Amino acid sequence: MKELPSLQALIDSFGKLPGVGVKSAERMAYAVLSWSAEDRSEFAKALQDVSQKVHRCPICGLYTEDEKCEICQDPTRDQSVLCVVNEPKDAVAIEKMNRFHGLYHVLGGVINVTKGIGADALAIDPLLHRVEEGHIQEVILATNPTVDGETTALFVAKLLEGKVNVTRLGYGLPMGSALDYTDSLTLAKAFEGRKKI
Repeated sequence: MKELPSLQALIDSFGKLPGVGVKSAERMAYAVLSWSAEDRSEFAKALQDVSQKVHRCPICGLYTEDEKCEICQDPTRDQSVLCVVNEPKDAVAIEKMNRFHGLYHVLGGVINVTKGIGADALAIDPLLHRVEEGHIQEVILATNPTVDGETTALFVAKLLEGKVNVTRLGYGLPMGSALDYTDSLTLAKAFEGRKKI
């Protein structure tokens, strides 16, 4: 059977999603083909809207459609506490527990020497700048409890030493897990049990 380039392009696109293999990507692509023309148009428009409207907040790195994200714009947030996370989805997980009312800073990944990702690839300089402005009293390092997350947390803690109080999430979180898959109770306990590095 002759290959359909547009269908293969759709399969390849779905294959770029995390955890999606070739077979799953094919199923998704064929599912899209089975939709009505209206549903396919809505799907295409949603992708186009995300591409055109959603961007990173220039202050913290969270996703927003506004000039600044809603958290950075909110004057009721605790301006003295800054929670450092790997990715925006980690901040979303923390927000769901409804107990943290400070600000966020997204690093945009973790240090991973084997993959060639160094500290210069992360948003560490903007973090240092925010701390040096003098409003921040505590930085909570909420990187994932993995080897790379720990390496990144220790690196950032060393840079912030003597400048601000640095804490790390408690170990109610299992090693090797990701924040966005952690239930709210476990995440809340990890916040309560955070400790100074």
